[in-house]
Amino acid sequence: MDNFGILPPWLVIDKLLHDWLLEDVGRGDRTTQSLLYKDAKEGQAKWIAKAPGVVAGLPIAARVFQILNAKVGFEAIILEGKECELGQTIAEINGSLDALLMCERVALNLAMRLSGIATLTQKYVEQIADLPAQLVDTRKTTPGLRLLEKYATQVGGATNHRMGLDDAVMIKDNHIVAAGGIKEAIARIRKQIPYPLSIEVETESLDQVEEALQHGADIIMLDNMSLDSMHKAVEMIRLESERVKIEASGNITLDTIRAVAETGVDYISSSAPITQSKWLDLSMKIK
Repeated sequence: MDNFGILPPWLVIDKLLHDWLLEDVGRGDRTTQSLLYKDAKEGQAKWIAKAPGVVAGLPIAARVFQILNAKVGFEAIILEGKECELGQTIAEINGSLDALLMCERVALNLAMRLSGIATLTQKYVEQIADLPAQLVDTRKTTPGLRLLEKYATQVGGATNHRMGLDDAVMIKDNHIVAAGGIKEAIARIRKQIPYPLSIEVETESLDQVEEALQHGADIIMLDNMSLDSMHKAVEMIRLESERVKIEASGNITLDTIRAVAETGVDYISSSAPITQSKWLDLSMKIK
């Protein structure tokens, strides 16, 4: 599977990396600086996979080292989005030993977290690879890590849902209650939002699907519906409009995602690839 993700500019990411390095280094690395204060040795290291999985986050890891020392060289042996095997070398690093040692934990933590997300995401994507439906992520992300966690789902083969509340309008159950109904919610919001934001409505019944359809929703989410109800909702929407996109959401698992895709929905959103992923274990060894 040929997966890739698009990172934001370093202008956006560097502040995050600076903050995370400061969190770990604090007022200085007592161990490394005490050991090497008289001798700025050059060295080499390699990253080894301690489990099989999909590699993600190596460009970010390289940037961590280079923020501390621009002369550090970082070569990816396994390309981003490709699978690694147990014991395989995935990257080689060379440069000042103090930079290698001080950045080790932050860089590894990020790569392990993102690789774990990409690994589980790919498993979900593989279940529906021959069907038109696309897997999309959600806003259930770790505060501070959203940009990178959503990058990792791209690397695993998924499509990003909205990055934040300003990306699109999603009218959820509590919004519907607050507005007094779907019709009222769509009407009020349509008057306020800038072009070309789309309006998505979360529905829990066929009656709500019909209401969202009749009042101009651009995307209709079928939330926690049974497979039978999803089939009926897709048929109802397609009879009325080919323009409206259909998203399924709620309790999507590796066991259920294919049956959901077979209902004919366009998108399947799930937080599981991020919230239920296990870190891919990696280690750094100085040569």
